[in-house]
Amino acid sequence: MKKSLKVSVGQNSTAGIKEQNQDFYGIYLPEGHVLKQKGIACAIADGIGSSNVSHIAAETAVGSFLSDYYSTSDAWSTQTSAERVIRATNSWLYAQTQQSQGRFDKDRGYVCTLSALILKQQHAHIFHVGDSRIYRIRNGKIELLTNDHRVWLSSREHYLSRALGVDYRIEIDYQSIELKEKDLFLLMTDGVYEFVTDQQLLDFSLETDDLNLLAQAFVEQALKQGSDDNLSIQVLCIEQLPEMAQFRTQQDYVFPQQLSKGEVFEGYIIDKILHQNHRSCLYLAHNSQNQPLVIKTLAVDLQQDESAVEQFQLEDWISKRLKHDNLMQCYPHHNQKKYLFQCYEYLQGETLDRWLHRQKKPLQLEDILPILQQTALALNAMHRLEMLHQDIRPENIMVLDTGNDIKIKLIDYGSTAVRGLAEINPQHANRPLGTLAFMAPEYFIDTAPSVRSDQFSLAVMTYYLLTRQLPYGTDLARCQSLNQQKKVRYHSIQKYRPDLPVWLDQVLHKALNIEPMRRYEALSEFIHDLSHPSKELLKTKPSAIIERDPLLFWQVCCGVLGLLLLLSIAWPYLK
Repeated sequence: MKKSLKVSVGQNSTAGIKEQNQDFYGIYLPEGHVLKQKGIACAIADGIGSSNVSHIAAETAVGSFLSDYYSTSDAWSTQTSAERVIRATNSWLYAQTQQSQGRFDKDRGYVCTLSALILKQQHAHIFHVGDSRIYRIRNGKIELLTNDHRVWLSSREHYLSRALGVDYRIEIDYQSIELKEKDLFLLMTDGVYEFVTDQQLLDFSLETDDLNLLAQAFVEQALKQGSDDNLSIQVLCIEQLPEMAQFRTQQDYVFPQQLSKGEVFEGYIIDKILHQNHRSCLYLAHNSQNQPLVIKTLAVDLQQDESAVEQFQLEDWISKRLKHDNLMQCYPHHNQKKYLFQCYEYLQGETLDRWLHRQKKPLQLEDILPILQQTALALNAMHRLEMLHQDIRPENIMVLDTGNDIKIKLIDYGSTAVRGLAEINPQHANRPLGTLAFMAPEYFIDTAPSVRSDQFSLAVMTYYLLTRQLPYGTDLARCQSLNQQKKVRYHSIQKYRPDLPVWLDQVLHKALNIEPMRRYEALSEFIHDLSHPSKELLKTKPSAIIERDPLLFWQVCCGVLGLLLLLSIAWPYLK
């Protein structure tokens, strides 16, 4: 039986010498799939003493974090999920503050600190705003993992520089650290840590294995040493770490063999084979209402390959979560499956690659702008779910039969990377699965891809549609380091299409930069420059021939020098 993440927990909270306890804490211990997918979450919040509503803020911050985090998309990373929940809570608290007397005095508003810990697989994810604290005790040593967001006015006076509910914007400290068994995490408010020394925290942690008694001992010691604030503490011990998990695949699957025309399969009737390659086979089929659909099965040669089977099931998982007009949609299959296969909507049309080969004249930018704009919309929909398509090319874009207007759908999620799942299965992170000619250079040197990697591929496709050439040829795939890649020369689009506007080369060159951080920050910026070039772009002057085509430049120079040499040799005989 596979090991799962196990922790033991102790908690204690008291108002201390104050009349009201404005601290709040909580923990959620899920089981099964949720434990693997989302992990264990705990949080502690401290309301500010000058506000009579800050206890509501603290309770809301913790309660919202623990409930809303588990409602976020499985595709999101832990950092994205938690930060979006915290930002949403901050917005709500700020709105409440603005509707109360706190809009004139923030110290009377819905304001609190928040420190949260998510234990997922082999890592701890820490989120922090304010001056609550998180410590870790490992191998007899104690380490403070958070920074206090305080500004000191004097040795006695200070104020919070960051807290929930103060402003509509919030900056969140985040870090991820690797877990080890027997790690002890302490989450506490300032009513505890300001009155108990680090050495006392260490000494007490060695005295008992009962974490509730330990938490109580910390609180009692702080009170004994003069604590004049609310006191709250959570103690978590890592009892067992899980085995490195993989994507949760179906284990009792059966693959169909080659299907034939007229065959009844899972309630559908097979009409014909649409496409077949070394990875998969696509069939056109129809249901009992005569509605067309596409059935996708894994190639017979790959049905014993565990990695291929896992990727095939991941593709099905991804397709069920993508809802956008420019993305191929999963066809709903309501009955229990006997076989492992995928169902998709049937798209009447042709691939962009075939569409391109039907064009008799070179394409202009305005001819392909609708295709690029719709592809960017599809990619943005995936990026919002922290998914990278990773295989943008003409063969993976369908041009639909809709009359005069061009309508496209982005297809094939077999190479898609999901950041949230990469945390669960790190050995699959950064694994290049796309087509070499259109892949971003970072894939070839084992650098983490980003949304700018899909931008690079879209820019390559733009270049290819206009020239039927590649901007770097095939040289990038041969490079094994960034320094080698920087030596590869970009081929100006003017070399192949001098009729195209000069500014277009500047836009493409930026989107096709070897270094991701030098590309456009967002896909929308790339598309905007293509469709609405700025005055600065329109003023772009043609580059010198040595920059556009250095090979041609030196060939011409050598030719001219050769002619001059022959002329100098022949000159005496011409007199």
